[in-house]
Amino acid sequence: MADQGEQPKIQIDSDWKSQAQAEKERLAAIEQEKAQTKAGGGPGAAGAHGQLPPANWDTLMGMMATQALLYMGGYVDPQTNRPMVDLEAARHQIDLLGVLETKTKGNLTEDEAKQLAAVLYELRMQYVRVAQAISGGGGGPGRGPRGGGVRP
Repeated sequence: MADQGEQPKIQIDSDWKSQAQAEKERLAAIEQEKAQTKAGGGPGAAGAHGQLPPANWDTLMGMMATQALLYMGGYVDPQTNRPMVDLEAARHQIDLLGVLETKTKGNLTEDEAKQLAAVLYELRMQYVRVAQAISGGGGGPGRGPRGGGVRP
């Protein structure tokens, strides 16, 4: 046992203060960058919505498919509170994906080619359903209000 008159010795690592200060500065810099990003002024900021998605195959497929879906009633017009349907524009977006399929044939990975084929199939089927619903179920498959259809 230690003498009662003897105080325990505390050993302080001289580096702990500098490490704590460095960590505090690092956290402050992260918080400042977050605040700048929210304000739209920081490095890599893309406005109020944050970072832009990566420029890759999945993003391209998602953007083009989303545009086609929006034209098939996937977007509500804020003025009328009704879905916006523009089958001509939807068909154009689907046709653009078809062009992409034709022009990239043999240059895509197997997964990319399958993904593109699946997206095109789903969009074409959705187009047919929307066109038939608009025309009251008649007019035959793939016929839009102007008599045109999406190529299967």
